[in-house]
Amino acid sequence: MSLTLDQARQILDAALATSKEKGYPPMAIAVLDASGHLKAFVSEDGASMFRFDIARAKAWGAVGMGVSSRTLSERAKGNPNFFVSLSATAEGKFLPQTGAVVIKDAQGQLLGAVGASGGTGDEDELICLAGVAAAGLVSG
Repeated sequence: MSLTLDQARQILDAALATSKEKGYPPMAIAVLDASGHLKAFVSEDGASMFRFDIARAKAWGAVGMGVSSRTLSERAKGNPNFFVSLSATAEGKFLPQTGAVVIKDAQGQLLGAVGASGGTGDEDELICLAGVAAAGLVSG
């Protein structure tokens, strides 16, 4: 099974709705498939120009490593040289900062990742989690 465009749209819609409900700043949200390719993206009015790159880089790292960007951020603290090297190797597409989660099906198969940028890392992560749950998928 692969992540469908319909599922990606459900994730975006629910993440945006959660952001609006909580009064978060303008968000950008990127949904990537299991190969790290962009499946869907949305940027709210007022989101800065860097938001796409940040949201995608958080999600890209998460799907590439198979864990949330929060986990990657924690790992980076204990092994900063590896993560700096990894970011350089990935040509800037890898950002180990809180705000992205992996997307899995009910059987635990990795389907992709979703990353957000605009609020704090915790706010970004919360809306990603809400989006994945609303699509009937599992986050990690």
